[in-house]
Amino acid sequence: MKESKATMRDIPAIDRLLEGLTTQPELAQFSHQIIVSKLRTVVEEARNKLKQNKSVDVSVESLVFKVRSELLALGSCSLHRVVNATGVVLHTNLGRAPLGKSAVRMVDDIMSGYSTLEYNLATGERGSRYTHVVNKLCALTGAEDAIVVNNNAAAVLLVLSVLAQGREVIVSRGQLVEIGGSFRVPDVLKQSGALLVEVGTTNKTHISDYQEAINQNTAVILKVHTSNYRIVGFTAQPDAKELVELAHNHGFPVVDDLGSGTLVNVAVDGWHEPTVAECLAAGTDVVTFSGDKLLGAGQAGIIAGKQQYINKLKKHPLLRALRINKLSLAALEGTLIDYLTGVAYKNIPVQRMLNRRPEELKEQAYKLATMLNGLTTYGWSIDVVPLISKAGGGTLPEVEFRSFGVSIMATGKSTAVLEREFRKYIVPIIVRIQAEKILFDVRCLEIEDMEMIQKACFGMAKGARE
Repeated sequence: MKESKATMRDIPAIDRLLEGLTTQPELAQFSHQIIVSKLRTVVEEARNKLKQNKSVDVSVESLVFKVRSELLALGSCSLHRVVNATGVVLHTNLGRAPLGKSAVRMVDDIMSGYSTLEYNLATGERGSRYTHVVNKLCALTGAEDAIVVNNNAAAVLLVLSVLAQGREVIVSRGQLVEIGGSFRVPDVLKQSGALLVEVGTTNKTHISDYQEAINQNTAVILKVHTSNYRIVGFTAQPDAKELVELAHNHGFPVVDDLGSGTLVNVAVDGWHEPTVAECLAAGTDVVTFSGDKLLGAGQAGIIAGKQQYINKLKKHPLLRALRINKLSLAALEGTLIDYLTGVAYKNIPVQRMLNRRPEELKEQAYKLATMLNGLTTYGWSIDVVPLISKAGGGTLPEVEFRSFGVSIMATGKSTAVLEREFRKYIVPIIVRIQAEKILFDVRCLEIEDMEMIQKACFGMAKGARE
């Protein structure tokens, strides 16, 4: 609406504005208190602009329209399901790992009523929330014990707070990582109360570097997975067994922050991602890893290892502040059952997507192209193209997965406009843009996603013609 120069006296009374709002049926879902509160906020914003000599439209129509728009936005969900056509399997901005059916059934069952979260059915007494997953984690990893918190950052914070507060933690300079959101390993160490001791250089750290840094105040050797980058070329890092032998000879543990962490082998183009079981078998005392990355569950930070250290974590007061909630716990238990019963590659979306064969993806891309073929009558171009997918989520750095997809261009619409229309569709469709074309990578697409893309494309094409 057009703004006009106004004064304080021109601002309508609250009662008058309220009359214009209470007669609108779409606002009936809001209480009188919420409507009045939002109305007063909007009027106050108008007053402040006038005090700053800014031009603002304070007509009844303008203010009522603004309050109505803000209330409707307030009452609508901003957390949406989206179609992931980017080919990035663990897309952090899109929620990382989608849950498998077993996890979804568990979450649905638990969130709709009461549960045995901290209740022991055998004794009728209070139980521990961790018992639901500990035995399963130990069976899958070979750990003596385990505990779960709300994410891997919390897991690392808890471990260092318990095992190294006020003492020194030795870390290779090449492993002082920063992950998304400016989260840095040195900052976590500082927050835990531990003292960082950097050893080696960016590209090379030797066992002798660790040896020389050890003193009476050393508490832990911390090994950190370089989750989102790789140092290649003239490089060196001691293997886990060397670190374990050195640390144990001096009477303190080795902690390995695996970042993503995987329970099954991931081998692509010569890259081998060590499994949690392999790390523990090398003698590592404690490992930490995420639940919503390669594992394929909900957000969680998993700590597994030797019982003597896990017991200390269980007794620390910080655990309560970092503990996992019941829905994430249910998702984790359902996912672990899929691993235990041998159906992970079939039932867990992340494992299924990462292990899809190029020929299968090519066939699916041609199927999607056929579904979109009618767009050519509207002047759109449709092509099947080879693509490269990424694992995403700070996992498998620099590992490329051969994939296929469909590229489209629309006559009369720029790629930027088309991308925005897909993003604002009733079920947002998140795409890639390359060489001024829209790309749908099929790696993460189910048949219902392809049908949604088809419906969106034809709706846009017909709308443009009309």
